Amino acid sequence: MTTPPLGLLLDVDGPLASTVTRSLRVPSIADDLVAIARAGCPVVFNTGRSDAFLAEQVVPVLVAAGLPSDAPVWGIGEKGATWFPVVDGAIGEVQEDDALRVPERLVRACRRIADRHRDLMFWDETKRTMVSLEQNVEADNATYLDRQPAVTAELDAAISDLALGDEFHTVPSIISVDLEHRDAGKAIGASRAVRLVGERMGVPRRWFTAGDSTGDYDMAAWLHDAGYDATHLDVRPDGDQPNTPYAVLREIPTFAEGHAEDDITAAYLAQWRAEVAV
Repeated sequence: MTTPPLGLLLDVDGPLASTVTRSLRVPSIADDLVAIARAGCPVVFNTGRSDAFLAEQVVPVLVAAGLPSDAPVWGIGEKGATWFPVVDGAIGEVQEDDALRVPERLVRACRRIADRHRDLMFWDETKRTMVSLEQNVEADNATYLDRQPAVTAELDAAISDLALGDEFHTVPSIISVDLEHRDAGKAIGASRAVRLVGERMGVPRRWFTAGDSTGDYDMAAWLHDAGYDATHLDVRPDGDQPNTPYAVLREIPTFAEGHAEDDITAAYLAQWRAEVAV
C-alpha cells in the first residue's frame, strides 16, 4: 500500500466556494485539486454543507476539470454527521451518524422560526442531520448579519424550551446559522477522513487544512494530536490567530479584486500542487 506525500482536508464555503456566489468561482481551484488527486494524494472536503451541495456545486466542476473516476476524493458533510466517497464523477453511498441527528420536535420548532425570517434566509432542505438557516443569495450580507443574532437567540430558546441544551447548540457563520449536535464539528470530520483514506491507501503524514472559521482549526488540531504533521490555512475575514502547536498560514482577505477567501486558497493550492504534480 503506497503512502502519498500529502493530504488535503478542506472546508468548502470560503476557502473553496465563494460565500457570495456559493460556487467554485476561481477556475484554478478545480484544476489544482484534480491534479493533486491525480498524483495520488487524498482530497477530503470537511464541511458543514450537505452531500447534495457537493453533488451540485463542487463535483461537476471537478469532473469538468478532468477528475478521474477512481480519484482519491471524499466528502465529510454536515460537520462530520455524513460521509461519502466521490466515485465515477458522482457522490457515492452516503453514510449518516444517527446519534448526531437533530430530533424532529426541534426541527419543527426551527421551521417556524425560519418561516418568520424568510425575507433574508432560507431553510436548507438538503441537510440530513442538522438544521441550517442560510442567507438568501440575493440578500445583502450586512442586513442579514444585523438580524442573525436575533435569529440565533430564537433558535437557542427553542433548544432550551425542549431541554436539549446539553446535546445541541447553534453555530453562526458569515452566511448561515447552523443548529447541530455538540459532538459534531471539524474534529470528528478529520477522524472520519483519516479512517476513509486509510481504508484505501497509506495515510499521509503531512496534511494541509483550510477554513474560514475558528472551528476549522479543529481539523489541524485533531491531526496534530493524532501524530500527523498539520499546517492550517486560515482565511477568516477577521479574528486573531490563536497560538497552536502546529503551523498556521494566516492571510486576511481584503476583498479587493483577486483577494477574497477563495483567491487566497487558490494561491496556496498552486503551491501544494507544485510539490506533487506537473
